[in-house]
Amino acid sequence: MSRDAVKFGRMSKKQREKVEDEVRFHRAQMRAQSDAAPDSSVYDTQTPSSSDQLHHNNYNSYSGGYSNNEVGYGSPYGYSASVTPQQTMQYDISADYVDSTTYEPRSTIIDPEFISHADGDINDVLIKTLAEAHNNTNTKLEAVHDMFRKQPQDVSRILYYKNLGPEELWLDCAEKLTQMIQNIIEFAKLIPGFMRLSQDDQILLLKTGSFELAIVRMSRLLDLSQNAVLYGDVMLPQEAFYTSDSEEMRLVSRIFQTAKSIAELKLTETELALYQSLVLLWPERNGVRGNTEIQRLFNLSMNAIRQELETNHAPLKGDVTVLDTLLNNIPNFR
Repeated sequence: MSRDAVKFGRMSKKQREKVEDEVRFHRAQMRAQSDAAPDSSVYDTQTPSSSDQLHHNNYNSYSGGYSNNEVGYGSPYGYSASVTPQQTMQYDISADYVDSTTYEPRSTIIDPEFISHADGDINDVLIKTLAEAHNNTNTKLEAVHDMFRKQPQDVSRILYYKNLGPEELWLDCAEKLTQMIQNIIEFAKLIPGFMRLSQDDQILLLKTGSFELAIVRMSRLLDLSQNAVLYGDVMLPQEAFYTSDSEEMRLVSRIFQTAKSIAELKLTETELALYQSLVLLWPERNGVRGNTEIQRLFNLSMNAIRQELETNHAPLKGDVTVLDTLLNNIPNFR
């Protein structure tokens, strides 16, 4: 008898049923679709050439289709605005956040403790949970502000980065982006209901959404008064990431522009946490299979962020709200 068979025989009845349900689920998927499932063993971020825009997925813009009734810590500072290294990077996310027992066939995608709350309480619990997840997987805001206030800046460090060749700069950016993505994966694991999605959908959402969340997180590292970003342990101006390649310069400009548009809204840390959940769970991503489950989680985050923003922010202009602006910004990530 094989080692796996012995292990299976020692499982409880509930555990065996869970594994059997999962096997049936994946067999049904294989019969329903002839195409190969996303590779869960590795997260390949193919490095685009200077003509690529890294936003290789074309998504529909937000259509307003949501309902009101649906119910690790890495580098201390790490993110760069330019993230198109000239090498291929691999992120082994399957070992980090999913395994063969991640998918749990349940009657509901939401944890039972959430279902037991009234609608208002669900929002409160979700807001608190995501705020804690954001705080535990991010640079502390006080440390960021301390770096903003640090004077004078280390000129030698700034010159060092400005004098890096294009390939060296991209590789350095890739290293810092890797650290940030590791934190984003940990954040995703803490979103209620995320780990109950199918393994393939978890991987797809993170593959297509990690870079977008990195831009959201970059917004809190921007000092708008200096037009500079906290890069490692030094404040670097936008032009420090420019190269002689016009396509790469446009990409850097777009990244900074999108991050600035978020920073200018002056979101709280809690609001940034909710926005990250909203962006990651965007239900119109190509290739997802559990559309209904993802839509339900998205609606929960939508209700929570609407409550939080309406409490803290007045309309920006006329009847245009902060939430409207954030939703309209999502297509800019791609």
